[in-house]
Amino acid sequence: MGLSVTQLEDVEEVVITLKDKKLVFESPIVTVLTVKGGEPIYQIMGEYREEPLEEAVEEEIEIPEEDVQLVAAQAGVSPEEARAALEETGGDLAQAIFLLRSRKGA
Repeated sequence: MGLSVTQLEDVEEVVITLKDKKLVFESPIVTVLTVKGGEPIYQIMGEYREEPLEEAVEEEIEIPEEDVQLVAAQAGVSPEEARAALEETGGDLAQAIFLLRSRKGA
C-alpha cells in the first residue's frame, strides 16, 4: 500500500497558531504518516494549553539624520519622505531609496 508510519524523536514543543489563540503542546508524541506519492501527515498527541496571541510590538528604530539626508538626496525627495521610507524599511538605506524611486516612477 506504500504507507509509512514513523515517530519524531525528541520533540520538545509544538505550537499551533489559530486566528485568536495558540495551542501549545509540550513534550508531545508526533507521528508522521506518509502515503507513497503523497504529502506527509503529522499527528500530534498530548496535553496542550491555550495561550492568547501576543500583540505585535513594533520596535521604534533610531534613524540617524545622516541616513535621512543620504536617502533624500539619492531618491530626490524631502527629508520627511526619506525618514518615512526608512522607518517603513526598518532603517535599510538601499531598500528605502529603491522604494522611493519606484514610487516616483509609478
